[in-house]
Parts: sequence; structure tokens; C-alpha cells
Amino acid sequence: MLRIHEPLPKLDAVRGDGDGWVVSDSGAAFWGRHGAAGLLLRAPGADGTAAVLLQHRAPWSHQGGTWGLPGGARDSHETPEEAAVREAHEEAGLSPERLTVRTTVVTAENSGWTYTTVIADVDEQLETVPNRESAELRWVAEDEVAELPLHPGFAASWTRLREVTASIPLLVKRQN
Repeated sequence: MLRIHEPLPKLDAVRGDGDGWVVSDSGAAFWGRHGAAGLLLRAPGADGTAAVLLQHRAPWSHQGGTWGLPGGARDSHETPEEAAVREAHEEAGLSPERLTVRTTVVTAENSGWTYTTVIADVDEQLETVPNRESAELRWVAEDEVAELPLHPGFAASWTRLREVTASIPLLVKRQN
């Protein structure tokens, strides 16, 4: 069973009602009152292999200094896909219209709390605009991701995510 660690927001404040920690009976804390979601965005690299957009987390943030995915708390009215795309827009300036969602994977679950990784493609490596939660945003070849100091949750799910992405052909730019 999870307990909300902070007071509930006003009921009429639906937008943003997901921010906050929940605490399991074991004392483990998880960000997102309604779970959380992140975007694993793939694009072709110069050699045609997949690159993914990673976020170097700001030093002040939870697990700051590690690399992970743009993402965050789900609001009560959002699907994991909606939350991940919204967070990627907020944290990386990505236009939702450019993204093609391919699939979702629940990569963490604890007492009803879930973290869902949304896998999406774009046909080229888009320019990004980091917000204050990011020290840096970078396109990284899939084969080089594990070499970085990864956020523990992302590190724990990376092998599984690679298996899923290997089964989904990367969308590439259409030639005219």
C-alpha cells in the first residue's frame, strides 16, 4: 500500500495533480502520486543505427548527475503516453506532433505505483531546449548508453528496453 507523503492538492487543480512523493509500507519513496512515465525517444544516427535522447539530470534533482529519460509524474487524467510526451515537451522542448509512439513498457512497479517507459521515434535527431531539470540533453547511440552513469531506475530497465526496441524497426526519414 502506498501513502501520499504530501497533502493532496485542491480537487479542481487537475493539471499538475501528480506531483508529489508516495511512500510504500517498506518506506521506499516514489515520485508521482499517480505513477510516472518517461520517453525513450529514438532517431537514426549518422550511421543509420538508433540513437536515443538522454537527459543529464540537474545536480539539485533526485539522483542528480545521472543520465535518464525525460519524464516525470503522471497527472490523474493522463495516460502514460500523454504524461511522457508532455514531460518531453516541458523538459526538452520537443514538439508532440513530431513524435510517433511505438509502444509502452512498465519498467517499475511497487505496491500499485508504476513507472512506464514510452518508446517513440522521430525521423531525425531533433534540436532540444533543456529546462532547469536538465544539466544537458544529448542524443546517444544505443550501444553507448550503458557506458554513462545512469539513473538507477533507468539502469535497471535498460537491458529490457533494448530487447523491446530491437523488435521494433526504427522509423527513418522518408525520401521524396
